[in-house]
Amino acid sequence: MTKRNESGWNFDNSYARLPKLLFSNHTPTPVHSPELIILNSSLATSLGLNGEVLQRKEGIATFAGNQIPEGASPIAQAYAGHQFGHFTKLGDGRALLIGEQITPKGDRFDIQLKGSGRTPYSRGGDGRASLGPMLREYIISEAMYALGIPTTRSLAVVTTGESVIRETALPGAILTRVATSHLRVGTFQFVAKWGTIEELQALADYALQRHFPYVEADESRYLSLLQGVIKRQAELIAKWQLVGFIHGVMNTDNMTISGETIDYGPCAFMDTYEPATVFSSIDREGRYAYGNQPYIAGWNLARFAETILPLLHENQDRAIELAQDAMSNFNELFQSNWFGGIRAKLGLFNVEPQDEALIEDLLSMMQKYRADYTNTFLSLTYDKTEDSVLSGTEEFKQWYERWQTRLTRQEDSKDFSSQLMKNSNPSVIPRNHQVEAALEAGVKQGDSSVMEELLDVLSDPYAYSPEKIDYCKPPEPSDKPYRTFCGT
Repeated sequence: MTKRNESGWNFDNSYARLPKLLFSNHTPTPVHSPELIILNSSLATSLGLNGEVLQRKEGIATFAGNQIPEGASPIAQAYAGHQFGHFTKLGDGRALLIGEQITPKGDRFDIQLKGSGRTPYSRGGDGRASLGPMLREYIISEAMYALGIPTTRSLAVVTTGESVIRETALPGAILTRVATSHLRVGTFQFVAKWGTIEELQALADYALQRHFPYVEADESRYLSLLQGVIKRQAELIAKWQLVGFIHGVMNTDNMTISGETIDYGPCAFMDTYEPATVFSSIDREGRYAYGNQPYIAGWNLARFAETILPLLHENQDRAIELAQDAMSNFNELFQSNWFGGIRAKLGLFNVEPQDEALIEDLLSMMQKYRADYTNTFLSLTYDKTEDSVLSGTEEFKQWYERWQTRLTRQEDSKDFSSQLMKNSNPSVIPRNHQVEAALEAGVKQGDSSVMEELLDVLSDPYAYSPEKIDYCKPPEPSDKPYRTFCGT
């Protein structure tokens, strides 16, 4: 057995068998002196990889793009996208899909190197990434996974031994990203705009085979594809809203067909509850604010529906009618997932007509008194409402009595309600100031211990213990709003 195979790589390359329009064969640009910063050992094991071997020189060389594993076939994927509402041709400008890992269980995962050099789609960029944003994606994506939210994951981060020039010289890095696929709404937009109907059909059939294999291969399968993507995105966005996650750049090239969260650029978690919250430095109009995310998801899905109209029916009017009928279900699906989740956060098993008012009244109070989103639900979960800024107000006193009365009107005991709340309300999220502290230590001081401790806490977010108190605290008040930036 070769040293490369000792790592456990077991590649197939199904995407590379699709029409050539969809990708360009390309190899990573070698780097000077790569060093491993962090390896996700548990993820490596689940993928069928040998973590010990991956930490050796050969493994690090693979993560850096200096060595191509046996069976890999690196490609840059082509796609398009509406970026802040404006359509443009895009593609993997600094990332390469090196292959699809087949796990011991037979599951298939994309292995992508992010920051691996220029590609045919770089559009003048250097194809590189700096260490801070790559560590940020590692932290946030793994936190999302622990929270039970569908997401791409991070296998490793290596430094390159080279600098990237942004506003200043920054240490270069490469992230190894794992995804059930990198199929995007923008992938379909690209083929719909510049491909043939046969190429569009090949892409749609591939998406069905990869993500919806249970769909019958009949004439209605493309409608089933649309319905499946709508359903998964409705579930995903509801999960985002329930933990206060703000993606920050919900362009159509950042919406997956699989229903996974992807591309952690200017993302952040909301502290104070405010639907208008925006963290991204480039979202000046609030297009992707927390409260707008469900609407934007629907808008993006409408763009997806437009791409497959020729597959839905040969008669365009009928195709539009089918797409509109499917799209009309998105809001209902989202609301069902959202209200189901928020009821669980309040310990409610059954449904009553007045629940919506109970929920809306709480959220209105939280907004009015600038309550911390995560900690408000945590205080209700552990009956420590005296810790909340809502405590002492007449509004909250009346609301609390209504809630307690409501809890009595269900067959399940209060203990069951309490456990439901504990399972639904995280005690810790990747607080923005804590993430920044970890990045500061890791990038500027070369100290990864702060990040490793944060990751350890975030790996079990629904557990609550005195040791986690410091990680539950919101940031100190500041005159300057917190801002995030697209990963560079």
